[in-house]
Amino acid sequence: MTGTAGEQGVPLRVMVVDDHPMWRDAVERDLASAGFEVVAVAADGHQAIARFPAARPQVVVLDLQLPGPGGVEVTGEVLRHDPSARVLVLSASGEQADVLAAVKAGATGYLVKSASREELLDAVRRVAAGDTVFTPGLAGLVLGEFRRLADGPAALDPDAPRLTERETEVLRLVAKGLSYKQVAERLVVSHRTVQNHVQNTLRKLQMHNRVELTRWAIEQGLDGED
Repeated sequence: MTGTAGEQGVPLRVMVVDDHPMWRDAVERDLASAGFEVVAVAADGHQAIARFPAARPQVVVLDLQLPGPGGVEVTGEVLRHDPSARVLVLSASGEQADVLAAVKAGATGYLVKSASREELLDAVRRVAAGDTVFTPGLAGLVLGEFRRLADGPAALDPDAPRLTERETEVLRLVAKGLSYKQVAERLVVSHRTVQNHVQNTLRKLQMHNRVELTRWAIEQGLDGED
C-alpha cells in the first residue's frame, strides 16, 4: 500500500520534526519510499512552527524532546493554525506524563521509537484518516486517565446533544479504541458510513476531532463493557 489519500491517489503530505539528524533522515526516507510526500522537515520547535503554514502538511510526525518549544507546545501551535492537521508523536519516551501531555495537546497518535517501519507507515495513514493510534499498551493508559478525570462512568447528560442510536453505537466502539475499519466490520457497514456517523457526531457536539470525541464519550461512560 502506498502513502496516498483519497480516491485520486494524491500523496499524503507529511512533515517530519526531530532534532536527531540520522533519525530525521531515516523517517523522511521511509515515508518517501512508501509514497508519502514529505513537504517539510524541521530540527527544532521554532523551525516546525515557522515552516508549518507554508508546508501545509496533513500529518506532522513529531518528536517530543525538541530544542526550543517542545513537542507538546508545537502540537498546540500547529492545531491552532490548522485544526484539520493530524499530529503523530514519535518519541523515545513511553512515560505516562509525556503520553497524556501530547494527547491533551491534541496529538492523534503516539508511537515509541521502537516501532517498526511498517507500524510507522500504517500509523501515518490511519491518523490521516482520523483514527487514533497508539503503541500497544498506551491506549489503555490514555483511556484510564480520561476515565479517572471523569470520576468514573456517568449516566448520559440529559442536556447533551441527542445522538441517534447508530451514532451512539459507533461512538461507543470508537471510545474503546477501535479503528474505523474495525467499527465497520463489527457493525457490518461500510468504512464511509462509519466516517459519516463520526462526522455527524462531531458536528452535533461542536468538536473538531476524534480525540475530543473520545474524551467526551469516556466522560459519559460510553467506553464501558457491553
